[in-house]
Amino acid sequence: MEIYTDGACRGNPGPGGWGVLLKSQGQEKELYGGESETTNNRMELTAAIQGLAALKRPSKVTLTTDSQYVRKGITEWIGNWKKNGWINSARKPVANADLWRQLDKLAVQHEIDWRWVKGHSGDVDNERVDELANRGIDELA
Repeated sequence: MEIYTDGACRGNPGPGGWGVLLKSQGQEKELYGGESETTNNRMELTAAIQGLAALKRPSKVTLTTDSQYVRKGITEWIGNWKKNGWINSARKPVANADLWRQLDKLAVQHEIDWRWVKGHSGDVDNERVDELANRGIDELA
């Protein structure tokens, strides 16, 4: 299973959207949505959450995001956040802890290879989820 995710925001905070592309055995599914007042990081996290939530059973997943915040957060930082009671290295509450908890709960159900791709660099699937995230914003009105 391959999952591509992206989040977008017009203003930060402002209206935002998220997009997901799921690919498996020649089949594809697109998902997207939006929120009227949010941040780009919340939309990046929401995209990953929605992508994993769409899976019906535990899976081997390659999840590709253009967000280092999401990739590093889930692969490097979250262990310390949990150990420290959701307090970050600056001794402040972890931003978006509600979404990090959701993502963590979903992620442990799967075997995930978290990958990063540079955004807006011509990666076809990343460009596609960027369009879906922007559609999520456009359809808010």
